[in-house]
Amino acid sequence: MMNETPLLEVYKLSKSFGGVHAVTLLNFELRKGELLGIIGPNGSGKTTTVNLITGFVKATSGRVVYKGQEITSWAPYKIVRLGIARTFQMVKPFYQLPAFKNMIIPLYSPRVKQLAGGKYGDRNAVALDLLEEVGFERDAQVAYKVASVLPQGYLKRLELAKAIALQPDLLILDELFSGLSLAEVASIVPIIEKLLQEGKTIIMIEHRLKELFRIASRVIVLNYGMKIAEGPPNQVMESDEVKKAYLGSE
Repeated sequence: MMNETPLLEVYKLSKSFGGVHAVTLLNFELRKGELLGIIGPNGSGKTTTVNLITGFVKATSGRVVYKGQEITSWAPYKIVRLGIARTFQMVKPFYQLPAFKNMIIPLYSPRVKQLAGGKYGDRNAVALDLLEEVGFERDAQVAYKVASVLPQGYLKRLELAKAIALQPDLLILDELFSGLSLAEVASIVPIIEKLLQEGKTIIMIEHRLKELFRIASRVIVLNYGMKIAEGPPNQVMESDEVKKAYLGSE
């Protein structure tokens, strides 16, 4: 049963870069336990929206409210402490460190320390457990390999594990499926479903619509920075405006 009070509220959120309107008067709400998909053609403002919510870009106007508290234009580290974590479209691990050592920064974060009552425990063991949860086979020694030799599928899993390590209430995944094979995507979908069962709330930006629609309860469609549709996945794709936006790009 979803909570009636929105976990996240976005009001008339806008961002301009010079004369370019990347996001214009965007409104939406997100309730606890939902998986919201944000879709749209390239350049439609999807990643800018996530950057605005997570503090990596400052809003030109509008408001972002999380758990009843306005966080518009807060610094990213403050937003993470509140319980919002994200992955990035372009993975940037510490390439010279083993995969499990890439987990050091999130596992030493103030949020994790606070939630653990000031006790971190054995971080290496926690890192290996988290990597195993996202599909690193412990017996295959993959977690001990330096990130520079890992294929894209494992780098994406590492990116996901770093975000999960922060124990967020809201997890934002920016094109997690991009660059992955159908088999790799099929193996990650159950991980996302498990996170939902554990009570996480998730926003996913995706171009892989077929896979997204299997797990999203609702989607928002952006085009030229404006919301042109919102609702259940199959319903929004019937919209003439959405079909027009995607014509030739999907």
